Amino acid sequence: MERKIYNDLVKWQKNIKKPLMIYGSRQVGKTFSVLEFARRNYKNYVYFNLENNVDLISLIRREKNPERLVTKLSAIAGETILKDDTLIILDNVNDIYVVKTIKLFSSVDNSFPIIMITSRKDCLSKFKGEELTFKAMYPMDFEEFLVNADQKQLVAFIKDSYINGTPMPFHQVALDLYNDYLVTGGYPEVIDNYLRKTDSSKIESIKYKIIDIIKGETINSKNLIDIQRGCDVINSLARGLEKENKKFQYGNIKKGSRSKDYESCINFLGINSLIHRSFKLNDVKSPLSSFKDNESFKLYPNDVGLLYSMMNLTKNKFLTDTDIRRILVECNVANTLVEYGYSLYYYQSEGKSEINFIIQNKIGAIIPIEIVNMKLIKAKALAMFTSKFIVSAPIRITEDNFSKKKNVRYVPIYAIFCLKDL
Repeated sequence: MERKIYNDLVKWQKNIKKPLMIYGSRQVGKTFSVLEFARRNYKNYVYFNLENNVDLISLIRREKNPERLVTKLSAIAGETILKDDTLIILDNVNDIYVVKTIKLFSSVDNSFPIIMITSRKDCLSKFKGEELTFKAMYPMDFEEFLVNADQKQLVAFIKDSYINGTPMPFHQVALDLYNDYLVTGGYPEVIDNYLRKTDSSKIESIKYKIIDIIKGETINSKNLIDIQRGCDVINSLARGLEKENKKFQYGNIKKGSRSKDYESCINFLGINSLIHRSFKLNDVKSPLSSFKDNESFKLYPNDVGLLYSMMNLTKNKFLTDTDIRRILVECNVANTLVEYGYSLYYYQSEGKSEINFIIQNKIGAIIPIEIVNMKLIKAKALAMFTSKFIVSAPIRITEDNFSKKKNVRYVPIYAIFCLKDL
């Protein structure tokens, strides 16, 4: 499948100075994308899976000479590793001492390109260093969905309308496809089966399998008790978002639950991008991180299609219930903003009027993003918010076409992927 990360890998290849570390949760397509890149751009490649491979891990940990390590890896692979022409791929890299060895390749004439892959983002703080290049990978966003559905021209129309603020000529077509995306989500295996017109029950079974894999990742938690607690948190996500007040409440997990019992596993799930956390703001000033309320937050699954399944929805319920669609859109906005590197915040006034997302871009501008409630004739939350706080370029996410009214940009729900360039 065609992924955005492919272009990033090509850029890395043209200017290789350091080994590359790609990180992201399981099943998002990391290994597939790297192998596809290797097939297209190198005369040869060698692939090593370090998961439970004690002997290979021990070999890499011991060997501190890059040239000798390459010779030994070549022997294991049964293929000659040629300078510049052979890409070395190390999958499931979670060991700090393995990474320390690979870092040595950046201090020599780096004629041996190396890509490492990990799903353990919590290990990155140990891996960090100038000797490596890092690249995150997430489930496919709606733009990637459209590209793989042979809708590149529609992507071009959406981007053009976003840039110019003009109505998009194929608005209903884009809405219909976006509704399909809200159901499938962005995990490649799910989208591949959707494109091949696989039965919907089969697609749902794939999503439940992925949910189980995500739950299985909790086995890497530092405390054994957090394994079950992490699963409990994941099981509670849909219930929390279906409430009118979407603030995460420990009592939704089980009666008598307290923050001290679950904070560790929530941090683990968040660090590894298995869930995303949005903090409530006590005030809207720069930097936003200084005004977050650590006790008040929302939790989102890392994929909207998984949330669809967690909510046990039928297609009819999804299409006829505007509240349900709004919850799914909110989850998709959260996932997309995280993919683009934004921290998530929201604001709620004393009267419970809410701005769904508030982000701060690289130049420090504070941007509020409101998802329009289709049941309301006139949305007032954003107007009240902008009269109280100094912000830039407020945005409303809507099912209507592109427009601009009173300095507010109206962006269709299918154009969420355009928010990268705020």
